Amino acid sequence: MIYAIGDIHGQKAMLDHALSLIENDGGPDAEIVFVGDYTDRGADSRAVIDALIEGLAAGRNWTCLKGNHDRMFSDFVTSGAEHDPMIAPGLSWVNPRLGGAATLASYGVIGTPNFKQPNGELEILTHYTTDTGDLSKDEIVAWAQQQVPQSHLDFVNTRALYHETDSLIFVHAGLRPNIPLAAQDPEDMMWIREGFLETGHDFGKLLVHGHTAIDYPTHYGTRVNIDAGAGRGRVLVPVVFEDRKCWALTDEGRVPVVPA
Repeated sequence: MIYAIGDIHGQKAMLDHALSLIENDGGPDAEIVFVGDYTDRGADSRAVIDALIEGLAAGRNWTCLKGNHDRMFSDFVTSGAEHDPMIAPGLSWVNPRLGGAATLASYGVIGTPNFKQPNGELEILTHYTTDTGDLSKDEIVAWAQQQVPQSHLDFVNTRALYHETDSLIFVHAGLRPNIPLAAQDPEDMMWIREGFLETGHDFGKLLVHGHTAIDYPTHYGTRVNIDAGAGRGRVLVPVVFEDRKCWALTDEGRVPVVPA
């Protein structure tokens, strides 16, 4: 029996509730796989990462994978990188649509980001408006580097990209069909939608992923999407697997998640 938690996106209260549901179902030593995207959009990214680090340090049977938002967070704090070629509109990570400003605020880097985006070009962070005046992008990055603990960056940067059991494969976004697991592109594992979601490809084991927000954990026959939209203010629904069978955990108990 193994449990999985989808994209948390800074929603600490939702995480606490999901963990309580798992403990009630499987006890305090339950094995849990987190499929990534711990940061952005929600208000408590720092608290989420703190909780995961503390759980691992306490010897919890937890596996924490890396999501695309986790990498964007680390890249901005480490080097000031605010773009990823996989973000089609060219948005800055700090843009509220991506949620980076909320993550920085959870570390005490608080203000209103301002941008410029010439037609057809990348959106560029120009400055932050704060209570003490405007700060340049370089100043915001320097402030973030002071506020974000190195342990949090180490946690994000050392996460695995997938986890495999006898009957399941866990990954953040998905996999490219007809490529061996060990040869998959890390970019696909953190970002893929097109070329994966529509294929119905059978990877030999049931694939469990997040990344693409839906309304509720859904079984598509060869894969289960467990991102129920916590980052968009919906819910964080833990899922339990016994071999390839799965159930969503609710306050009323287990609810079967079966192929549509």
